[in-house]
Amino acid sequence: MKRIITSESVNCGHPDKTCDIIADSFLDEALKQDPISQMAVECAIKNDKLFIYGEATTKAIIDYEKIARDVLKEIGYTNDFTIIKELSQQSSDINHAVVTDSELCANDQGMMYGYATDETPEFMPLPIIASHKLMKIYDNFRRTEKYNDKFFADAKAQVSVVYDDDYPVRFDTVLISVSHSDTLTHEEIEKEIKENVIKIFDEQYHQYFTDETKLIINPSGKFTIWGSFGDSGCVGRKIVVDTYGGIGRVGGGCFSSKNSTKVDRSAAYYARYVAKNVVAHGLAHKCEIQVAYGIGIAQPVSIYIDCFGTNLVSYDIIRHFIEEKFDFRLSNIIRELDLNRPIYKSTACYGHFGRDEFPWEKVID
Repeated sequence: MKRIITSESVNCGHPDKTCDIIADSFLDEALKQDPISQMAVECAIKNDKLFIYGEATTKAIIDYEKIARDVLKEIGYTNDFTIIKELSQQSSDINHAVVTDSELCANDQGMMYGYATDETPEFMPLPIIASHKLMKIYDNFRRTEKYNDKFFADAKAQVSVVYDDDYPVRFDTVLISVSHSDTLTHEEIEKEIKENVIKIFDEQYHQYFTDETKLIINPSGKFTIWGSFGDSGCVGRKIVVDTYGGIGRVGGGCFSSKNSTKVDRSAAYYARYVAKNVVAHGLAHKCEIQVAYGIGIAQPVSIYIDCFGTNLVSYDIIRHFIEEKFDFRLSNIIRELDLNRPIYKSTACYGHFGRDEFPWEKVID
């Protein structure tokens, strides 16, 4: 049976992603100084105003305004921002439930998902990993000296993939929308994007391009008002972009801004780690792990495994593999993946999964 599945990626200048990057920059600075920082400092952006808010229990001295301004400049903003802050410490009720005398416990209740598939070398669904690759190619292009005053940071990529019998066979549509100078005509934009972005993307994914593949560039026709001046943004509004592009399920919480005791983040990373290893070890073609926690409880309250009928061995063997190799206690997740390090800013754009630099992507022996 044939079907088309679409996923999207957004660039660092998208206002939601800008907020994710700023929030994870705060987290990294806290962890540099105090590895056991409890952080959930978020932000929202509109026009030339940035609102920083949330909770932080840390020994770190953090210059939130400087970090935010540095990130905004790095992304490509040239204007000054008015910054408003509303910060407090983590609730003592929550802190006492998490940091106990016996063991570190979950910071909240909820369910998290991890997913993996063998349809790509990254063990990720093709639509989302291809969308991220396309977006990253654009970002590299727009930062070059020749083009950095013509193309800007706000952009979206979208890839639609034709599947046949659950495996990708070709790209149906490749769509990209990029912000740009008002000095460029639509014809010039199409020409530059085709030559400097699509050509490189085609080289990476040539086997999926056919004569039937449709290419769409800037369908709105004009994209000169970008970032916070074209839209508002806040942390955590791109959880499908951050995960599996709508193919694997996601839990209720976002990742960015949260340190490792927040199971929304750490347990989702671990669930991906386990699911990837199930697939990488040839136990199934696809695997999804759901794990659920309760606040103040060290062990998960449930773990559910679904291989969608693609398992190559029995579920008993898969469960034994997981029980023997993996430990879902929060204290172990943090220790095994070494999550109290300043590694989070780099996760905030182009996906949290399918990138070898992150410890939850390793395949165990």
